[in-house]
Amino acid sequence: MPTNRSLYAISGLLTGATVWGVVWYPFRLLDGMGVNGIASTLIVFAVALCIGLIAYRHALREINPGAARLIWIGLAAGWTNLAYVVAVIHGEVVRVMLLFYLAPLWTVFFARYFLDERLNKAAILVMALALSGAVVMLWHPELGKPWPKNGAEWIAITAGIAFALTNVLTRQAAQFSVQLKALAVWSGVVGVALIWALIEPPQWQKAAQLDVAGFGLLFLVGLVIFIATAAMQYGLTHTPANQAIVILLFELVVVAVSSYYLAHETLSLQEWIGGAMIVAASVFSGRMEKEKTAHA
Repeated sequence: MPTNRSLYAISGLLTGATVWGVVWYPFRLLDGMGVNGIASTLIVFAVALCIGLIAYRHALREINPGAARLIWIGLAAGWTNLAYVVAVIHGEVVRVMLLFYLAPLWTVFFARYFLDERLNKAAILVMALALSGAVVMLWHPELGKPWPKNGAEWIAITAGIAFALTNVLTRQAAQFSVQLKALAVWSGVVGVALIWALIEPPQWQKAAQLDVAGFGLLFLVGLVIFIATAAMQYGLTHTPANQAIVILLFELVVVAVSSYYLAHETLSLQEWIGGAMIVAASVFSGRMEKEKTAHA
């Protein structure tokens, strides 16, 4: 029988999955207004961070020398979110998300290193299934290689790697409050986006020329990100990493529907087959976690 905590955790993950399944669209709108992914990510997460510092200021009392590990959560989450935004702006949303959800493959490695979870036959099967799905989805006969077809898809893969690392590190840092970990995430995204903005400066003058609707959209997305991150951190903290991946697959459903109606994007049969294999790897990964818990 699920406890209230587990129900809240699942609800938090589903809330985050829903938000990230549709938030690509306002980021594309902002890009069309001249505010590219780097600038919009920096501004939106700065808004979320400011709200968080006000709402969660009490969590700052937890900071101590041991809290330095939160820096790694922030950096991993920073790249996850920034790479996600850049990838969904410039790539096909569903393909980007399927590549992002190769995360179970990377989770196996990170869970072995950080959580000391052994690499058993089931874990190897998950890895093989996820990789096979990627090969099927990415195979281009004209190229002769199963590679991503553009930079956005490569970025999506790195975002999935960082996402898996974020999940495992969040689970490992169970001694810290959800609020402090959420602050670490927002700070990390702002920091990573700022570094990227210094390397590749966006056109800030276009952002400054936004009308009231444009600034309102930036603030609204920041507020939604604040809510989604807080909900997601609660879910990740109270849900095993591999099981969380399965619940978050709801995002693919939201993405498939939203991309069809908002961007008129569709997948070929080959891409659907490869994507189904990746999803199956995630589902099997979650079943592994449930069986492990049942036998503990």
